[in-house]
Amino acid sequence: MTPIVLSVQSHVAYGHAGNSAAVFPLQRLGIEVLPVHTVQFSNHTGYGAFRGQVFDVNHLREVFLGLEDRAILPRIDAVLSGYMGDSSIGDAILDITARIKSANPKAVYVCDPVFGDVGRGVFVRPGIPEYHRDHTLAAADIITPNQFEFEQLMGVTLHSLAHAIAVAKQYIAGSTKTVVITSLMTPDIASGQLATVAITAQQAWAVQTPLVAVTPLPNGMGDAFSAIILAHLLQHKTLPQALEQATASLYELVSHTEAGQRDLPLVAQQQQIVAPSSHFQAIAV
Repeated sequence: MTPIVLSVQSHVAYGHAGNSAAVFPLQRLGIEVLPVHTVQFSNHTGYGAFRGQVFDVNHLREVFLGLEDRAILPRIDAVLSGYMGDSSIGDAILDITARIKSANPKAVYVCDPVFGDVGRGVFVRPGIPEYHRDHTLAAADIITPNQFEFEQLMGVTLHSLAHAIAVAKQYIAGSTKTVVITSLMTPDIASGQLATVAITAQQAWAVQTPLVAVTPLPNGMGDAFSAIILAHLLQHKTLPQALEQATASLYELVSHTEAGQRDLPLVAQQQQIVAPSSHFQAIAV
């Protein structure tokens, strides 16, 4: 049976961000996607001005009810969420996730808590980071924050890879949750390298890749990464295998991004989603 993912994220007509960065990689890896858009914009903010509409939470709830009417909820294997415009959107996502899990106890919730990054700081409405900390973290089975977001959520400044793992395990606290931290650049990581680390209550694995010198960095990297690692997990890869594949795919996609471009070449380089040219080993740490 083909896995099914409900992906609730922003959407842009031009460029790759939110669902525009997540849906195609999921499909390319053999996953059926039910995309629900929280916004419909002409383009992402990397291009500057944009036009479009932020959808009212009642619009989302109507779409969710329509899916429930089709009796599709028991067949959904995962919920994937990214950028949330406000807390009411979060409430709607957590509500449909709870209903899906009631219908299918094996379903998982993957949350990419999009709200900030190094250099940019927090770029969402006030209260969103706190909403993730107070509500989303409890509901999510897998979270995929970047280092900045993880530090904000946990109220710490990471000083080493070991510190990141210890903080994540304290959050996991013996549960079955998984933490995947991207863009990790603690002082103990070699200059010119990035680490991506996956942590469970029992184990942790780290993948290191060269830092790709692309300016500006393309939008949608975290959205694509979260989609790709989820797809591999749904295709029964182990966590370290999924980490290796997703990290290599993102590395190749960024490496193939032309200087000055604001988007990953998801279509032109789609083979890198399926079979990335590079391989980086996940090391148990």
